[in-house]
Amino acid sequence: MLSNSKKSAGGVIVVTGAGKGLGKALCLKLTQQGHRVAAFSRAASSIDDMTQSLPDDQFLAVTVDVVDPAAVAAGFDDVRQKMGPVSALINNAAVYPRRDILDETYESFMHTVAVNLGGMVACTQEALKDMVAAGEGRIINVTSYAGCAPAPASAAYSVSKGATRIFTNALLADLGDRFPKIVINEWLPGQLNTDMGIPDGIAPAQAASWGAKLIEMKDPAVAGLVFDRDRSVPPPAGFKRRVLNRLLRRQARVVHLG
Repeated sequence: MLSNSKKSAGGVIVVTGAGKGLGKALCLKLTQQGHRVAAFSRAASSIDDMTQSLPDDQFLAVTVDVVDPAAVAAGFDDVRQKMGPVSALINNAAVYPRRDILDETYESFMHTVAVNLGGMVACTQEALKDMVAAGEGRIINVTSYAGCAPAPASAAYSVSKGATRIFTNALLADLGDRFPKIVINEWLPGQLNTDMGIPDGIAPAQAASWGAKLIEMKDPAVAGLVFDRDRSVPPPAGFKRRVLNRLLRRQARVVHLG
């Protein structure tokens, strides 16, 4: 475990969707552990409390609507000027409107896609400018099982989250060989006790403790692993592979965050 001084001397972690829920909990946990954090939120008022309570040399509040690529680019430029290069990104920003497909319009559907997928793409492209220049970096894409098992009244959310899962794999396909030290993972934090979650869900602070550990995992060996809450999920295997693994008594490696 690095000391706080060494962490603070490193790059900056950008957390999107930092105004509430998991995003805010991640900012608080990461700064508590000595990291320097830039919090992206659409509304400045939602992160004012963190601005007032967290050290200036560790925390920067940036008002950004991730739907707007120009605003995203300006936000990252602000971070670079005030704190330095971006070394890690947690793509957390998302909306979950809970609309039946019969109540969706084209505009409402695509706005959800623009936030959940478009915002992830725009922020990733900006963060990669610093990571490629440095030859290393860390990206965590917060996704959802809704992307492969949609619930009722969640068509736009499910489609967008399914696309973020594919986008994560596309990043690995494009960057894995050339930049193995840019470590990328998909993280499904589970159903949380937030506005987007359920009343008896996981406390955001608990999930944030897992996310804070995950962002510190920089070993290229973990690149591409999918993390479900506090542990990695073995990749799917076909019937022949499952039989062979059983015969050879092979067990898939599981990485724990707890």
